[in-house]
Amino acid sequence: NIGEGMEDKSSVAVLAQGPSVKFYLQVELDENAKRRQLILSDLSSDQFVYPGQVITREKDFIRGHGTLVEDQNLVATVSGVVERVNKLISVKPLKSRYGGEVGDVVIGRIVEVSQKRWKVDINGRSDGVLMLSSINLPGGVQRRRTAEDQLNMRSFFVENDLISAEVQQFFSDGAVSLHTRSLKYGKLTNGIFLNVWPSLMKRCKTSFHSLAGIGVDVILGINGYIWISATGQNNEGEKKKGEEGEEKMEEDERKEKEWVSVEKEAKVMENMTRIRNAILALMKCFVLIYPDTIMATFESSGNIAVKRMTDPDVVVEITRKA
Repeated sequence: NIGEGMEDKSSVAVLAQGPSVKFYLQVELDENAKRRQLILSDLSSDQFVYPGQVITREKDFIRGHGTLVEDQNLVATVSGVVERVNKLISVKPLKSRYGGEVGDVVIGRIVEVSQKRWKVDINGRSDGVLMLSSINLPGGVQRRRTAEDQLNMRSFFVENDLISAEVQQFFSDGAVSLHTRSLKYGKLTNGIFLNVWPSLMKRCKTSFHSLAGIGVDVILGINGYIWISATGQNNEGEKKKGEEGEEKMEEDERKEKEWVSVEKEAKVMENMTRIRNAILALMKCFVLIYPDTIMATFESSGNIAVKRMTDPDVVVEITRKA
């Protein structure tokens, strides 16, 4: 039996066992191998499977991609996440590229500005295309795009800008066409960008989530790109600033409000970093990423330092309830 008799203390693995003889081979287990062994032993088969693992022994199923039938059992042929649609069972590889579906909310990075369009890296098989006619003009003005708009394209987006957008359609060559016509889409600033495997992104009713009670907003792009930002970007002290002049605050009161604001911002920044590390921990444990699992991991890490959340011996502990 391959892999039986694993002994961590002496780092000895039994490679084969016969009726009267055992063959041993001294092996060096590096930190990554130990971490993978610890993680895989703690995962349920409904979340993650590896090649050769039996997915189901039931007879009433339809074989999908990433599977084969062996001795009337459905067996995985790739490492990935099991997907079930009625009787159809398939395995979605962990490191596959984003394929795209119409209506998906994605996060992308501008890689090129060309005539009447931007090329956008969306973690897919090819770059997405954002047409000049598919963006919101300043003030939400509805009109035809002019030659002047083409000359001013860099005033909208430039190389390396991060944007949120929606998949509008597919071109004949398979390229993805994007649009940002809604006010909820557009340029992203003042936040944390994160890249995870697209196969771990769970489809939800919305991709824009406000995590209650911690002052953090998250955009979960189906393409594996994630954006984390503070809920209130504007300073609360500036909200009441009107067109007409306002009476000046008393000096002591102003200083007190500034101190409270600094403390609040520091706490929000810590929460943002903790959410980032919670998502990385979920990815390392091959757990689907959506608001419930993110918050479960965030709450489980309350007594653990932020910088230790991604340590191999910690990730399994804090993702256990996810």
